[in-house]
Amino acid sequence: MTRALVIVDVQNDFCEGGSLAVAGGAAVAGAISEALAANPGRWDLVVTTQDWHVDPGAHFAAAGADPDFTDTWPAHCVAGTKGAALHPALRLPADVVSVRKGEHEAAYSGFEGHDPAGRSLDEVLRASGVDEIEVAGLATSYCDRATALDGVANGYATTLLFDLCADVDPAATPATLAELERSGVRITRAADL
Repeated sequence: MTRALVIVDVQNDFCEGGSLAVAGGAAVAGAISEALAANPGRWDLVVTTQDWHVDPGAHFAAAGADPDFTDTWPAHCVAGTKGAALHPALRLPADVVSVRKGEHEAAYSGFEGHDPAGRSLDEVLRASGVDEIEVAGLATSYCDRATALDGVANGYATTLLFDLCADVDPAATPATLAELERSGVRITRAADL
C-alpha cells in the first residue's frame, strides 16, 4: 500500500493564542513533528491542509455579531496572515504538498481544497498512487472528522491518529470517534504504529 499522512489545519489561529484556538493545538504540532521523525519511511507522501479564507461569506460571524460556533465562527486563517500560517512547531519534509481550502466559503474537509497547481486533494493523492491515508491535526470533531469521512467516501483506507489530534470540545470527541468507526475509519494512536 502507498500511504499518505494528511495533516489537517495545524495553523496558528487554531493553536493557543490564535483567534479560534484549540487547547493543545501547539502540542499537536510538536507531536506530529515527533511522529514524522520517529517513523521515517512510513509515509510515501505528506500533505498539509490549511484554511485559507479570502471572503468565506457567512462562515465568519457578521461584524458585531456573536458567532454560534456551529455555522458561524470568529474570523480566522485569513489568507496571507500569520494566523493562516502553519504552526512553527510543525517540522515537515521538504517535499510536503500544501492544500488550501475555504477561500470563498466554509470548507471543513481537506478534500475541498486544492494545491498550488489547482489539483484537489484527491487528485494529489491519486497522482502519487496513494490508497491509504492517515489523518492528524485540528480539530477532531470538525476538519479532522470531515477529512476522514471524505477519505472513506473517496475509497481510501483511512485511519485517524487520535493522539495527534485535539478537539475544540473534548466532550464531543467520544461521539465523533464512534461515528468515524461506524463509517469505516480506523482509530488508532501514532504511538502504536
